Amino acid sequence: MNNMDNTLKVNINEYLPLRDVVFNTLRQAILKGELEPGERLMEIQLAERLGVSRTPIREAIRKLELEGLVVMIPRKGAEVAKITEKDLNDVLEVRCALEGLAVELACKRIDLEGIKDLKDNLSEFKQAVKGRDITALAERDVEFHDIIFAATNNDRLVQLLNNFREQMYRYRVEYLKDAKTHQQLVEEHESIISDLENRDCDSAKKHIEHHIYNQVTTVSKNIKNEG
Repeated sequence: MNNMDNTLKVNINEYLPLRDVVFNTLRQAILKGELEPGERLMEIQLAERLGVSRTPIREAIRKLELEGLVVMIPRKGAEVAKITEKDLNDVLEVRCALEGLAVELACKRIDLEGIKDLKDNLSEFKQAVKGRDITALAERDVEFHDIIFAATNNDRLVQLLNNFREQMYRYRVEYLKDAKTHQQLVEEHESIISDLENRDCDSAKKHIEHHIYNQVTTVSKNIKNEG
């Protein structure tokens, strides 16, 4: 399905060169699933939709190819790279290591305000589940983990996780497309909050690893079913 006509918008007021704005627009559209795996990227169509010339589109596609988000197919042109099990496992192995460390540190350092922020986030997440709003669910999920990262009070770790955030976003959205995961996520978030509140660092680390492992297995299964 092509969602491009309804979702792709470029903000020309951003304080960036046009080529960077176009690149960021297309990159976010791919990461959020607005441009779907296997979808062809037609320069003329994209240029018309975004109201720009073909030159920044062409430059953006080259940069996206370097990032592995776009592949060039002989005699067909550019298309959004499909999600592979190898990419999924690579990304989530790193995520598991970084978030395991983050939750251990957060368990020792989180304050009452941080716990309250997590509980407020959980309430918003439950509302998004009721509304079956995948975008809202993904945003609340990102916020949940961001609160934990901030609680580590380790700027270097937060920087690493933020740099990795967008690579994770693609798999997060893919995971949330499966409605069966939503209630499970609520329960996992509840367990992690309880662990942090009780300063049970070992349990918190086990729950965060299980939380990420469930994402790997579900998205892997979906990849195989689509293959």
